[in-house]
Amino acid sequence: MRVLKRDLRGEEGEIALLPESLDDLWHLRHLVERGDLVFALSQRKVPAIADKARPEKMERKTVRLGVKIEDVEFHMYSNWLRLHGRIVSGMDVGSYHTLNIEVGTDLSILKYHWRPDLLARIDDAVKESQRPKVVLALVEEGEATIGLLRQFGVQMAAEIRMSSGKGSGEDTRASFMRGVAEAIDNAAGGGADVILAGPGFAKDDLKKVIDSSHPDLAGRIAMDDASSIGRSGFQEVLRRGAVKSVLESSRIAREAKLIEELFREIATDGKAAYGIAEVQKAMNYGAIESLLVLDELARRCDVDDIMRQVGDSRGKVIIFSSEFEPGDRLASLGGVAALLRFKIA
Repeated sequence: MRVLKRDLRGEEGEIALLPESLDDLWHLRHLVERGDLVFALSQRKVPAIADKARPEKMERKTVRLGVKIEDVEFHMYSNWLRLHGRIVSGMDVGSYHTLNIEVGTDLSILKYHWRPDLLARIDDAVKESQRPKVVLALVEEGEATIGLLRQFGVQMAAEIRMSSGKGSGEDTRASFMRGVAEAIDNAAGGGADVILAGPGFAKDDLKKVIDSSHPDLAGRIAMDDASSIGRSGFQEVLRRGAVKSVLESSRIAREAKLIEELFREIATDGKAAYGIAEVQKAMNYGAIESLLVLDELARRCDVDDIMRQVGDSRGKVIIFSSEFEPGDRLASLGGVAALLRFKIA
């Protein structure tokens, strides 16, 4: 994420941003809220003035519109963010319009109240964009899954299975290993770090193939263990955090550590609260050090009020992604919880 402009007067003002990745679009999904005014370039249909013989013919014109936002949609697998609302500046004022925000589309967000957690999210997005990508590659005999570590979880990049190879006359296992090595190299293009893990010895054999066929990639691989592949294997690698030099700074790893700390405190009846009622009580005592909120609940009025008060009292607000395991565990507690400065009765 790039910050193009920051013009704040207290908590009110405008911030202009340029999303540079899918992660940045996910951040924008939680930065833009109902009631915000967003300016961005978009297209509107206007009559084709030059074509007098066909007055009904329309052409598209690129204009900068200001839209009062009423709805926000993020489509991870389509790589775009849709911001829908009523036009208040530009052409066709009063009409409804959808701003389609993609990677490389700059936009300005005007708010009456920039909460501390929203400003912190922007700072996090800028820092994360400067870190190298991380690829998780999990392999067992005859099957492999490859994912890209995003700030909201792991996005599946490839799933590979070994064919039966009947009648082919070639070593199907060797062919499978070469195919997996090639897929990892493609996913790690641009210098990404790679964590190679899995049960058994398949990962070690794959590493030998990579060493001989992709020497540049081989130097960026860290080895780890996992009892399975697929989504559960991704979760295991992140939860264990064994490859700290690669994972410790990632947002999803920080969420995993926080949720582990929360469950430890709950298990020992310690400094934790969960559920709206308990968290509200802790907030009234000024006891909240870190507020953990599932992204799907962050826009609810009662939750938003707690987030504002925690931010105002210098507590931390962490929005958890519902796309991955730490968010699933937080959802099991009602989607809202807190780590406390002191235990309350």
